[in-house]
Amino acid sequence: MKDLTMFLKVILYNKSFMWLLFFVNLLGTIYGYYWYGSQLAITEPKFYIFVPDSPTASLFFTIALLGWLLKKNWKLVEVLALITLVKYGLWAVVMNIWTYIETGSIGWMGWMLVVSHFGMALQAILYMPFYKFKWVHILIASIWTVHNDIIDYVFDQMPIYRSLDVYANQIGYFTFWLSIACILIAIYNYQKRSRLIS
Repeated sequence: MKDLTMFLKVILYNKSFMWLLFFVNLLGTIYGYYWYGSQLAITEPKFYIFVPDSPTASLFFTIALLGWLLKKNWKLVEVLALITLVKYGLWAVVMNIWTYIETGSIGWMGWMLVVSHFGMALQAILYMPFYKFKWVHILIASIWTVHNDIIDYVFDQMPIYRSLDVYANQIGYFTFWLSIACILIAIYNYQKRSRLIS
């Protein structure tokens, strides 16, 4: 197991691989904003920033990756990347599998979303040793994350999954606690680093 961990680190922390990951995330982010085009077309402008959740999360990680490649730590971006990538990555996996259970089919696009969003969450966890954020950054990112939930489920701006519309209240409840769990991951990361430093 130790050998496997070392092997993964050699690959993951290799600069060439990180540049590849940067461009993959950049292209995925651009496609994600395109994918939200139909929902943004019926969205009031004041809510634009809160609607495309997943591409905004991957944008945060893309910027964080660029920082690491330039030997910089943009701490607020890093914690936003960690919290939102894990949150929306897992959220999309659950929603698409739930849709499959409800309808019996999600097509190749649905399964592509499951795989790509699980990858989003996974990469956020795998790069945890790179994060350098502090308490103030966690606080700001937490406010952003919970505020986004309020916009989605109080002001009805959640991503459109028509087959799951009837479960909007349950999805909102699930999403809130998923946000809390992801914030706790960020706190755990900070406390672990603090113990190592001290």
